[in-house]
Amino acid sequence: MKSLFTELEFHQVRKHSQHTAGDAFMVHKDSENHRLLAVLSDGLGSGVKANILANMTAKMAIKFAETHTDFVHYAKVIMNSLPVCQVRKIAYSTFTVVDCRPDGSVHIVEQGNPPFILLRDGAPVEIPFQEYGSEQGDYRKLRVYRFNAQPEDRIVFFSDGVTESGMGSEGYPLGWRNKGCAEFSHGLVEHDPKISARLLAKQIVRGALQREPDRRAYDDITCGVLYFRTPRQTLLASGPPFSDKKDREYADRVRTFNGCTIVSGGTSADIVAREFGADIETDLFRFKRSKLPPISRMDGVDLVTEGILTLTETLNLLDGKERPAQPNAATLLSDQLVNSDIIHILVGTRINQAHQDPNLPVELEIRRSLMRRIATTLEDRYFKEVKLEFI
Repeated sequence: MKSLFTELEFHQVRKHSQHTAGDAFMVHKDSENHRLLAVLSDGLGSGVKANILANMTAKMAIKFAETHTDFVHYAKVIMNSLPVCQVRKIAYSTFTVVDCRPDGSVHIVEQGNPPFILLRDGAPVEIPFQEYGSEQGDYRKLRVYRFNAQPEDRIVFFSDGVTESGMGSEGYPLGWRNKGCAEFSHGLVEHDPKISARLLAKQIVRGALQREPDRRAYDDITCGVLYFRTPRQTLLASGPPFSDKKDREYADRVRTFNGCTIVSGGTSADIVAREFGADIETDLFRFKRSKLPPISRMDGVDLVTEGILTLTETLNLLDGKERPAQPNAATLLSDQLVNSDIIHILVGTRINQAHQDPNLPVELEIRRSLMRRIATTLEDRYFKEVKLEFI
């Protein structure tokens, strides 16, 4: 989508007695054609068998999409190729496919999963659909939806572990159901109109868990969210330019950037401060228990941190390292990157002799390599649009 950025995230909790989730969530991002595809599949039963069935179904959808096969055709092929359990008389897996096109249109197909929720202006909206039956003459139906995304739209889709949470309990004898989840989602967006897809998915899964007896998942619970919005942009500048003749250009890039600005590295911050005519004030008290160097303040820059140590820890957090109990410079930096949509990384290529010392810890990677890894992680793990530039 050219005018809107699509934030896509999901959250999952597996059934409490299992080590493997029976739901599968897969994403295919075609950057060249500006197409985004998300698949949520729910395998029959739970555990390893369900996981295999769900992953098989999701991979089928991804492979079909990569060949640009007609959307409805490949959904029918998937439905008709999946066998039905002879004992329970239900499909071996169910699925939801969300296909976002470069023209702003969204195609969604569902087979067996609960209907998705479209939140527009924060409130649930009904979308008309076409229905197709199974060629095997059984109960299965495909629901196919087509509509154009609008700014601030959110698509919420989930496995039946969400809608059936709490089933049989006094408060929810029939489960939470779509209506309950829609009302809950509406309330979250109404309270925080800018809530991220990541947090909304997590809160919905937590809401489902709260309705389960003893707050234990009696089925796999998975929720995916797509959030269409004007892109949130961040500039991360680190390292001095190769030539000091580029210092003014480097500082001007920070000064004129339309979005959040981060400068990481003492020399980088000194250059920007000098060109800005600004002062740098080190905040020694905000994260005084942290092992990382403190953050600093500078007029015109949203966040100023130390360089290699903080960037290395930021990469670790982005790669899934457990967050520390107390926030620090790296948690601030990683949170800002994750909550952004388009990230510009400006890397200075002047050699810092201190980082060539063989006695320094191995983690102190050369800046260029480290920033490339951060860029790759943001693209592959968080589906961000990253623009990496060396100066």
